Amino acid sequence: MSTFNTDQFTIRLIAETLFYDEEYEALGNLSLIDLEEKCERFVASFAPEDGLFVLEEATEWEEYQPGEADDIGYALAVDSREVGTYESAEGVAAELLALARAHNLAPSITLLFEEEEA
Repeated sequence: MSTFNTDQFTIRLIAETLFYDEEYEALGNLSLIDLEEKCERFVASFAPEDGLFVLEEATEWEEYQPGEADDIGYALAVDSREVGTYESAEGVAAELLALARAHNLAPSITLLFEEEEA
Protein backbone atom coordinates (compact mmCIF):
# COMPACT_ATOMS: atom_id res chain seq x y z
CA MET A 1 0.00 0.00 0.00
CA SER A 2 1.29 3.46 -0.86
CA THR A 3 1.96 6.16 1.71
CA PHE A 4 -0.57 8.95 2.16
CA ASN A 5 0.66 12.10 0.41
CA THR A 6 -0.68 15.30 2.00
CA ASP A 7 0.43 17.48 -0.92
CA GLN A 8 -1.35 15.33 -3.51
CA PHE A 9 -4.46 15.27 -1.31
CA THR A 10 -4.44 19.06 -0.92
CA ILE A 11 -3.80 19.70 -4.61
CA ARG A 12 -6.70 17.43 -5.52
CA LEU A 13 -9.03 19.29 -3.13
CA ILE A 14 -7.97 22.67 -4.52
CA ALA A 15 -8.36 21.45 -8.11
CA GLU A 16 -11.90 20.21 -7.36
CA THR A 17 -12.94 23.73 -6.24
CA LEU A 18 -11.90 25.26 -9.57
CA PHE A 19 -14.78 24.02 -11.69
CA TYR A 20 -17.14 25.35 -14.31
CA ASP A 21 -20.59 23.87 -14.81
CA GLU A 22 -21.80 24.92 -18.25
CA GLU A 23 -25.41 23.83 -17.66
CA TYR A 24 -25.85 26.00 -14.55
CA GLU A 25 -23.19 28.53 -15.52
CA ALA A 26 -21.68 28.01 -12.08
CA LEU A 27 -18.05 28.76 -11.39
CA GLY A 28 -15.97 27.77 -8.39
CA ASN A 29 -13.01 29.90 -7.46
CA LEU A 30 -10.45 29.85 -4.69
CA SER A 31 -8.98 32.88 -2.96
CA LEU A 32 -5.93 32.93 -0.76
CA ILE A 33 -6.52 35.22 2.18
CA ASP A 34 -3.98 37.14 4.24
CA LEU A 35 -5.52 36.77 7.70
CA GLU A 36 -3.25 39.40 9.27
CA GLU A 37 -4.05 42.05 6.66
CA LYS A 38 -7.62 40.75 6.28
CA CYS A 39 -7.66 40.81 2.47
CA GLU A 40 -7.57 38.60 -0.60
CA ARG A 41 -4.04 38.17 -1.93
CA PHE A 42 -4.54 35.71 -4.81
CA VAL A 43 -7.60 34.51 -6.71
CA ALA A 44 -7.82 31.52 -9.06
CA SER A 45 -10.68 30.43 -11.29
CA PHE A 46 -11.52 28.82 -14.59
CA ALA A 47 -12.03 31.16 -17.55
CA PRO A 48 -14.58 29.34 -19.75
CA GLU A 49 -14.09 31.72 -22.69
CA ASP A 50 -10.38 30.75 -22.87
CA GLY A 51 -10.58 27.20 -21.51
CA LEU A 52 -7.76 28.04 -19.07
CA PHE A 53 -7.32 28.42 -15.32
CA VAL A 54 -6.25 31.93 -14.36
CA LEU A 55 -4.29 32.99 -11.29
CA GLU A 56 -4.34 36.65 -10.29
CA GLU A 57 -2.67 38.66 -7.55
CA ALA A 58 -4.77 41.35 -5.89
CA THR A 59 -3.51 44.91 -6.29
CA GLU A 60 -6.46 46.93 -4.91
CA TRP A 61 -9.16 46.11 -2.37
CA GLU A 62 -12.62 47.31 -1.43
CA GLU A 63 -13.11 49.39 1.68
CA TYR A 64 -13.40 46.96 4.57
CA GLN A 65 -14.83 47.61 8.01
CA PRO A 66 -14.92 44.57 10.32
CA GLY A 67 -18.34 43.88 11.72
CA GLU A 68 -20.41 44.95 8.71
CA ALA A 69 -23.72 43.10 8.17
CA ASP A 70 -22.38 41.12 5.19
CA ASP A 71 -18.97 40.68 6.80
CA ILE A 72 -16.98 37.81 5.27
CA GLY A 73 -13.97 38.62 7.37
CA TYR A 74 -11.71 40.17 4.74
CA ALA A 75 -11.57 42.77 1.97
CA LEU A 76 -12.32 41.54 -1.53
CA ALA A 77 -9.97 42.42 -4.37
CA VAL A 78 -11.33 44.99 -6.80
CA ASP A 79 -8.29 44.99 -9.08
CA SER A 80 -5.57 42.48 -9.83
CA ARG A 81 -2.76 41.52 -12.15
CA GLU A 82 -2.52 38.19 -13.89
CA VAL A 83 0.18 35.94 -12.47
CA GLY A 84 -0.31 33.08 -14.92
CA THR A 85 -2.60 30.80 -16.86
CA TYR A 86 -2.72 27.03 -16.59
CA GLU A 87 -4.18 24.33 -18.80
CA SER A 88 -5.03 22.08 -15.87
CA ALA A 89 -6.67 22.56 -12.50
CA GLU A 90 -3.84 20.56 -10.93
CA GLY A 91 -1.25 23.00 -12.31
CA VAL A 92 -2.86 26.08 -10.79
CA ALA A 93 -3.66 24.10 -7.61
CA ALA A 94 0.03 23.28 -7.12
CA GLU A 95 0.90 26.96 -7.55
CA LEU A 96 -1.82 27.99 -5.05
CA LEU A 97 -0.48 25.52 -2.50
CA ALA A 98 3.05 26.89 -2.96
CA LEU A 99 1.82 30.49 -2.57
CA ALA A 100 -0.22 29.61 0.53
CA ARG A 101 2.84 28.04 2.13
CA ALA A 102 5.22 30.83 1.14
CA HIS A 103 2.96 33.63 2.41
CA ASN A 104 1.07 31.80 5.18
CA LEU A 105 -2.31 32.31 3.47
CA ALA A 106 -5.68 30.68 4.16
CA PRO A 107 -8.14 29.40 1.53
CA SER A 108 -11.62 30.74 0.84
CA ILE A 109 -13.93 29.10 -1.70
CA THR A 110 -16.62 31.03 -3.55
CA LEU A 111 -19.35 29.71 -5.83
CA LEU A 112 -20.37 32.20 -8.52
CA PHE A 113 -23.19 32.11 -11.06
CA GLU A 114 -23.01 34.00 -14.34
CA GLU A 115 -25.56 36.80 -14.54
CA GLU A 116 -27.95 36.86 -17.45
CA GLU A 117 -27.69 39.94 -19.62
CA ALA A 118 -30.92 41.92 -19.94
